[in-house]
Amino acid sequence: MGTMILIGNPGNKRTEGLQRARLSLGLAPAEVLTYQELLTGERSLEAALSALGNCREQGDEPLLRLDAPGELFEVERALIALGAPDAAGRTTDDERLLPYAGRPDPQPMSARAAAALTEQEGRLYHPSQWFRGFGRLLGKLEREAKELWPLPNWLNAPADIAAMFDKRRTQALLHQAGVPVPALLLSSELLPDYEALRGAMKERRMFRVFVKLAAGSGASGVLAYQLNPATGAEEAVTTLGIERYAARPPLLYNAIKLRRYSDPAIVRLLVNWLLRHGAQVEQWVPKATVGERSFDIRQLVVAGEACHSVVRASRTPITNLHLRSERMSVEEAGLSSDTRHAVRSCAERALAVFPQSKVAGIDVLLSSGSLSPHIVDMNPFGDLLYRVAYKGDDTYTWEMRRIAAQAAASRL
Repeated sequence: MGTMILIGNPGNKRTEGLQRARLSLGLAPAEVLTYQELLTGERSLEAALSALGNCREQGDEPLLRLDAPGELFEVERALIALGAPDAAGRTTDDERLLPYAGRPDPQPMSARAAAALTEQEGRLYHPSQWFRGFGRLLGKLEREAKELWPLPNWLNAPADIAAMFDKRRTQALLHQAGVPVPALLLSSELLPDYEALRGAMKERRMFRVFVKLAAGSGASGVLAYQLNPATGAEEAVTTLGIERYAARPPLLYNAIKLRRYSDPAIVRLLVNWLLRHGAQVEQWVPKATVGERSFDIRQLVVAGEACHSVVRASRTPITNLHLRSERMSVEEAGLSSDTRHAVRSCAERALAVFPQSKVAGIDVLLSSGSLSPHIVDMNPFGDLLYRVAYKGDDTYTWEMRRIAAQAAASRL
């Protein structure tokens, strides 16, 4: 594993962390190909390869890493434009990696309208069209890589990234493989709106659910929803904020702090928006607690081996660390060696469902009482963990060390 092409955003913590790790191990810096360059056509995968000296032969392929496309509004806007029904140069083949490509996006935005969007911090513009654009880009990159190398050496292959990024597809694949996940209320096709959701919850007597935006991340678009079967009263806990107007549609945004809603009109609006853009609706499994806080575990798995982990504890149903949840180690949380082994084993089984991927940050829930593990999310970009070491290495150093050792072993 001598050379590497990193597709991501320049100058952020992910890119810098990876480059530091390679430097510490005596590896050449990764050649950075930015999302902005790809989306504007300024550079291509082939151009990045040329910068490395045209490594094209089998056994000489550079490691290809696709990193998170978030953080830059210019990239978000370009992906929404690429997902437009009139996007230039698009082909049906470019959507082959999207699990639900045939499902229409609500109120599709033209490429021209998308290109004219201006940044409003925290605003959720058009998540389903954004994901369609990202899926088209993944399809294009997969095709181009196959034209350049006999066997492209992806850290995580585009097809796996598309599947992991869609919570509906992730949970379906894990369930089919026998990996424990929360029970599905109904498939998303059978839940078109708020009324259908409430009806299904009553019929199945599942009165507490999580409604998760299919392609959301960082708790954006996650709604913990509960319904009182006797009175019909409801409560939703979410980071979604809403601004309503008299003459135009409401604006939804990520408030970056949790809010509680019990007004049926607001809850209906939020639920309908999530379901229209595609959502996973699953049983709200009570989490194990430490002190008076419920918790789950972000478990990193690299090349089949569980490594770094962080316990995320909160007094709320949503435990993401940026929402001021408390972070601690599995030892500090008092988890026994048997429980820690169960978490690691469950996470390793989950990544094995995606055989073309070497890395994922996997969120593992331990159910209250039995401490049975359930996989509640898989993040192909979930290796940005602060102040956590495994065998003396940070996450990126361990990844590079582990993958280099695996590549060397495969050549023996």
